[in-house]
Amino acid sequence: MDRKKRIVVIGATSAIAEHCCRLWVRKGPVELILVARNVALAERIAADLQARGGDVGVSVETMDFLSTQAIADAVARWTAQAPVDVALIAHGVLSPQQPCQDNISRARESLEVNGISPVLFAEAFAGAMERAGKGTLALIGSVAGDRGRRANYVYGASKALMDRYAQGMQHRFAGTGVKIVLIKPGPTDTPMTAPYKAQGRKLASVESVAEGTVNAIERGTPVAYLPRKWQLIMFVVRNLPNFIFNRLNI
Repeated sequence: MDRKKRIVVIGATSAIAEHCCRLWVRKGPVELILVARNVALAERIAADLQARGGDVGVSVETMDFLSTQAIADAVARWTAQAPVDVALIAHGVLSPQQPCQDNISRARESLEVNGISPVLFAEAFAGAMERAGKGTLALIGSVAGDRGRRANYVYGASKALMDRYAQGMQHRFAGTGVKIVLIKPGPTDTPMTAPYKAQGRKLASVESVAEGTVNAIERGTPVAYLPRKWQLIMFVVRNLPNFIFNRLNI
């Protein structure tokens, strides 16, 4: 019998990550390692996944997401047990722009949690996957990283860091068995975006974004805009001349 697919999910309490896990459980057999700061919520998610049946194993861990030593030690331990087939790096916070402008401590937190921490996890997994000669490393970025906008440029800058980092990693692993996948969701209906939903903004369903994420990981798609319409939208936004762009309140 083939061994279970081993998947490590960093930021497993993310709504997108949780729904990805549900899809993986349905596909099975799978071993899921859920890594989260909110252990109580992660354990509830783990119990739900186990209750869905099938050949599935689920464990929960917590750690300091900003400690380079903790990240290196944890990834070394997970990858020493057996090869990791998929690492999904999904954690982050939606940082409003104004508090980041008013308080540089908030700006630092946004940059660290949304940009620096994810790429440190990615670098640790990349080394292990390189030694194994295989694996898929997936990062959840955002369309916000495609162009700096007054409405969210601190958050957008952190996601732009992930974008350039993923590009470099894809160049590094071109032609190898290691795949780097960057997911760029548009606004998605999750607890993190509840304020936008209250304002009446139209949001993509978390189920559809999760399905697109799992499909992109399976295919090794280098960059996946979800929903796909955002690829065209952001192409237009990226290529608007500054004299037009600077007149827009976006």
